[in-house]
Amino acid sequence: MSVLSAGSQARDADMARVRQLFEPVGKVLVVDESDQDAVTAISGSGPAYFFYLVEAMEAAAVGLGLSPEVAHVLAVQTARGAGVMVSQSADSAETLRHNVTSPGGTTAAAIAQLDDHQVKQAVESAVKAAHQRSIELS
Repeated sequence: MSVLSAGSQARDADMARVRQLFEPVGKVLVVDESDQDAVTAISGSGPAYFFYLVEAMEAAAVGLGLSPEVAHVLAVQTARGAGVMVSQSADSAETLRHNVTSPGGTTAAAIAQLDDHQVKQAVESAVKAAHQRSIELS
């Protein structure tokens, strides 16, 4: 993922050329310079948030008796599959989550625990902290 901002001297032709350079290696977005700290908080720091979740899932799996190797493969493949689904679906992440959460089932029990521990609020707080730190470092 590359996120570009045009400087005050950049022309449309300049931005088109820069996009051409970055598009072969992934998606490209153009945002206002004032949005770059928010981009950093989501896209720049974001991989670590997912690694953290995979790390937690691996530890939980090991705690349930699976080997570290099996725990790793399961957590990574789950993250990979979910990432592909959310990137290819026209549905929102929320809708996809609802679609795989059977009422009264195992996923519902897990989501209830995440909600009880205010995980959404913790993630929002973490992103805001990354945003603030990006502003400080600018």
